[in-house]
Amino acid sequence: MGARMVFNCRPYPVVSPLSQPRPTSGADRQQWPEGALELAQELQRQLVIHDRDWHALKSQRCRRASEQIAAALVLLLSADQPADRTMNVARTDAVALLEHAIGWLKAEISDPGCPSHGH
Repeated sequence: MGARMVFNCRPYPVVSPLSQPRPTSGADRQQWPEGALELAQELQRQLVIHDRDWHALKSQRCRRASEQIAAALVLLLSADQPADRTMNVARTDAVALLEHAIGWLKAEISDPGCPSHGH
């Protein structure tokens, strides 16, 4: 059996084994890090399930969840400001995408089937 990582929900930053935090200046705390949107967009392009791959990948729960998580990240980085304290459309839509991803991971959502094949 593989090692299992357990993350505690805490109000301060969580650092994964793959990341190291970088100190930021006061101005940097008001906006997203430079290049973050472009990196997130590339990640989303890598994770999206295209039409040609749909049948092969549609039932892979982690794959479907990662697609939704990457989309939520791109949405936040492109349409939200980190210093904004209000719930806006970008955050509402990102929450919906994340909840959908959680549904895939928890096996609460299943593939509805291919609409082009008829039911």
